[in-house]
Amino acid sequence: MLNRPEVTSSRTEDMAQYDTIFKNATLVNHDGEGLADIAVKDGRIVALGAIDGSAAEIVDCKGLHILPGVIDTQVHFREPGLTHKEDLETGSLGAVMGGVTGVFEMPNTNPLTTTRETFEAKIAAGTNRMHCDFAFYIGGTHDNVAELPMLEKLPGCAGVKVFMGSSTGSLLVQDDAGVEAILQAISRRAAFHSEDEYMLEERKHLRVPGDPSSHPVWRSPEVAMSCTTRLVNLARKTGKRIHVLHISTREEIAYLADHKDVASVEVTPHHLTLDETAYTRLGTYAQMNPPVRDKAHREGIWKGVANGVADILGSDHAPHTREEKDHPYPQSHSGMTGVQTLVPTMLDHVNAGRLSLQRFVDMTSHGSNRLFGIANKGRIAVGYDADLTIVDMKRRETITNDWIRSRAGWTPYDGVTVTGWPVGAVVRGHKVMWQGELLTPNKGQPMRFLEALPQG
Repeated sequence: MLNRPEVTSSRTEDMAQYDTIFKNATLVNHDGEGLADIAVKDGRIVALGAIDGSAAEIVDCKGLHILPGVIDTQVHFREPGLTHKEDLETGSLGAVMGGVTGVFEMPNTNPLTTTRETFEAKIAAGTNRMHCDFAFYIGGTHDNVAELPMLEKLPGCAGVKVFMGSSTGSLLVQDDAGVEAILQAISRRAAFHSEDEYMLEERKHLRVPGDPSSHPVWRSPEVAMSCTTRLVNLARKTGKRIHVLHISTREEIAYLADHKDVASVEVTPHHLTLDETAYTRLGTYAQMNPPVRDKAHREGIWKGVANGVADILGSDHAPHTREEKDHPYPQSHSGMTGVQTLVPTMLDHVNAGRLSLQRFVDMTSHGSNRLFGIANKGRIAVGYDADLTIVDMKRRETITNDWIRSRAGWTPYDGVTVTGWPVGAVVRGHKVMWQGELLTPNKGQPMRFLEALPQG
């Protein structure tokens, strides 16, 4: 990249060559890391390098790093039907306050997002109401297989999501025949919650009332591995691509290394950060599906990050109210907030030397672009949307419940001090969040995908 130029003055807004120039930052991108400016016009990146033109606004980013906008490819914003926990507006507010510029939202709502009508209602509900750009998954079921080829091509659709193990909501396809029928029907990459429902039913007696540390005993590594093995076999049989969500075991990481031609892999910040001690500290607030496991599994997942088996990071933001989390186990709800803490928790891992900043970018923007074919997002490049996550790698902050903008109002990282902090979220050229303030609300638009571009 080019050396940093001197800051130039802008002319009047109506005469400006560009809308905005971001100057004096270190850019971290697909081609490396270095000093460069970014010029934005009409929501797109139009120039990179030593930029001497005029702009309506010049943003001095000295001492900061600019990353391609972080895309969180697994969030549950609970709308419609469960909006006492979260909705599209509050969830996306948490996203941008945490430096996330785009999200893929999940279909286990009420009603389920499994028809054209329910899907398009969510698109309408999110447009110009959400604070970040978005895509929604369509839920795959036994009943909508015939419609899936049409549904997965709808504008704003991230693809098909299938629950092979039960979690929040009633979406469930537990049998191989049902999963095979879905894979045969579709053409895009499908995402899966991979836990073996038959084994979960058989093992329910292993849950210890009042003891959330029994959650990973019930939902054991074998439960996850059994389902993932079945899923890979079905992907090979049908010749289709699968995306295995929130990998929680070292065995799955080792197994999926041999199946990267058909299977992509998501890992989560909580499986990379928490371990078995979380149940002592947090109780049911550490309860997730699949569960947080012991240090050996956490290190196995980190190995998958280091060797490239893990493709992308998703937060699996799955909020529940304190009242729902405070129910005695196993009546307590599984899930935790995560979209707002994804960037700071992972930047802290970067500063601790567990991964490079370029690898973080690969797992939060380039990887999403590569796996899902997002049009014009995921890189800092001319012609791409001006989606930027701006971070201060030296800033130390303590994450608190008060900072969390989710309607749930809590985080498992309350009281945790991190180094590395999001200071800006730019969505299609709009400074949505800057230094902790919401500047440009409600500009969210559906993402476009290369495999589902509108015709005409």
